[in-house]
Amino acid sequence: MTRERYHRIMHEVEQELLQMGEMVIAVIDRSIQALKNGDKAEAERIIADDALINQRRWDIENQCLQLFATQQPVAGDLREIVSFIDLITNLERMADHAKGIAIIVVRHDHKPLLKPLIDIPRMADKAREMIQKSLTAFITQDVEAAAAIIKMDNEVDALYDQIFRELLTYMMEDPKTITRAVYLIWVSHNLERIADRVTNICERIIFMVTGEIQSD
Repeated sequence: MTRERYHRIMHEVEQELLQMGEMVIAVIDRSIQALKNGDKAEAERIIADDALINQRRWDIENQCLQLFATQQPVAGDLREIVSFIDLITNLERMADHAKGIAIIVVRHDHKPLLKPLIDIPRMADKAREMIQKSLTAFITQDVEAAAAIIKMDNEVDALYDQIFRELLTYMMEDPKTITRAVYLIWVSHNLERIADRVTNICERIIFMVTGEIQSD
């Protein structure tokens, strides 16, 4: 395989990766909207649609494995291909977390939410911003941007802690709220894990470009 063909295939993989990223962002948005609206039917569609994102992940990974077989990459090329596989794996896991939110909506089954949603949509907005910025940083190989995105995870963690404390207060004051409070805790936990996955991607960007492994 010539270098020209290698770069052409990598560009194609990049475009598919960006499309997968948009699919993941969309499913996160849909899951939060389903939660707001108590839309069980939409939540069930989100759960079913997860198979499409899974298939996209395997299609892209197969292309990367074919590059391994035909190109025998070394050094920087090897890190780049491995990083693509790592990124799509993290994106697929984010979609799983969005599906987790949809499952909660189904289980909630049209019951009224315990409280108005304020911080959970903020968490979702921040997670979306992190995903979008991380995809741009990945394509442009921007190490400084990746490092800045990692720091954004602290904002998501702070929102999660705030939500947890507030819902814990509800449960302590009225045990009858426990089930509905736990549902919202699990929603926020899924969003917190999405942000953690973005952090994984950003650490991989830094490794891909510099060869340096980030330590916690």
